[in-house]
Amino acid sequence: MNPEQLLHQLQHLPLFTTHQLIILATAASLFLYHTYRRRVAGFYLLDFSCYRPSPGHRAPMAFYHERLHLENIHPDATSFQLKILEKSGFGEQTGIPESLARTPIQNGVSFSTEEASTIMFQVVSNLLKRTDTNPKGIDVLICNSSMFAPTPSLSSMVVSKFRMRSNIKTYNLSGMGCSAGIISVGLARDLLKVNPGSLALIVSTEMLGLNWYTGENKSMLLTNCLFRMGGAAVLMSNRKQDQGITKYELQHLVRTHRGKDDNSYSCVFQDVDDDKKLGVSISKEILHVAGGALKANVATLGPMVLPHSEQLRYLVSLIGRKGSIYVPKFKRAFQHFCIHAGGKAVIQAIQKNLKLNDEDVEPSKMTLYRFGNTSSSSIWYELSYVEAKGKMRKGDHVWQIAFGSGFKCCSAVWKCNQSRVITRDNAWVDDIHLYPVAIPATAKISES
Repeated sequence: MNPEQLLHQLQHLPLFTTHQLIILATAASLFLYHTYRRRVAGFYLLDFSCYRPSPGHRAPMAFYHERLHLENIHPDATSFQLKILEKSGFGEQTGIPESLARTPIQNGVSFSTEEASTIMFQVVSNLLKRTDTNPKGIDVLICNSSMFAPTPSLSSMVVSKFRMRSNIKTYNLSGMGCSAGIISVGLARDLLKVNPGSLALIVSTEMLGLNWYTGENKSMLLTNCLFRMGGAAVLMSNRKQDQGITKYELQHLVRTHRGKDDNSYSCVFQDVDDDKKLGVSISKEILHVAGGALKANVATLGPMVLPHSEQLRYLVSLIGRKGSIYVPKFKRAFQHFCIHAGGKAVIQAIQKNLKLNDEDVEPSKMTLYRFGNTSSSSIWYELSYVEAKGKMRKGDHVWQIAFGSGFKCCSAVWKCNQSRVITRDNAWVDDIHLYPVAIPATAKISES
């Protein structure tokens, strides 16, 4: 056989069988997948810090009884607010800014700026110290406050205070309600995606000083009763060197916007009343609207997180339509639930709809009791509660759920990366042993 014939035969010799080729292709695919995963860093939460009001900001229930009478508010408006407060699920430790504790109330821009400085600077300072982060190392800064958007902006206040570098990317979110905390996480994730090896700082808060309603419209008086002083700072990273020290990794983020529906769009709305007094009205339909938004959000999130068996049961019940629709067991996907502490009725409605037990909603109820509704930061107080209780374990999954004007429902799913989450400087650490507490259906407000 001459060399040309030998070469021809070698070229047509089957080196691998079909079975071997399949094995090789599978192995190559797995190799390429894991190589890609190593090259592309995830989106991590290094740590977070929640604002803890000082004793001087404390607003016990008796304070409101006195406040409503001193302000010479109409008796019907006074009675209505006291009834709401008695059923609010609040304790005696919630906080308000100094401007609202004065007589008469001082609600100018300067007071709100002072309120913003007090909250934001504390949580950012604590977080930078806790994570040993140089302010100049921050690449992205996102601040969110629904009702207060001053000039210079809130993000500029933070940059100025901490002397951050001149090429930092800064963003301010306003008018997005209590869901803005998760929306900020989504924005941070998208910005980190196009800026690899970066740090993103999120500051979530709400200013109460400018938004105290002085009229008699009951739907607008609700905001006086429900919201309290609070805020949180969150540090996210996609740097490879941080992968081994981060607390959590972002798994999923789902946003649902129901603004095309008129009832949803108008159920939380800033406007003036008949006497031209500015306020934010909260519709009686809010529980129905929130339920619809949650249902739509869960329909998207469910297939991402639920075991196939739970998805199949839900699908079968949906097709059959002979009885009630099967509610998937979300406890098979999550170990912890952080439901926005928007109010006692909101927490109870979600607990019922998702078939959760009292322990599952304990972080939300205790946050509402201890800190009140702190708007976009409430989900971080709840996660802080879980950590302070020592319940977080490596591999646990956390579901954060938040609602906001517009109307929006947002979900964030985190996976714990640490075998033991450190809780130093935790907002609950000094008195976590006192919780949980029994919350009465109605707490009579004393005048003294």
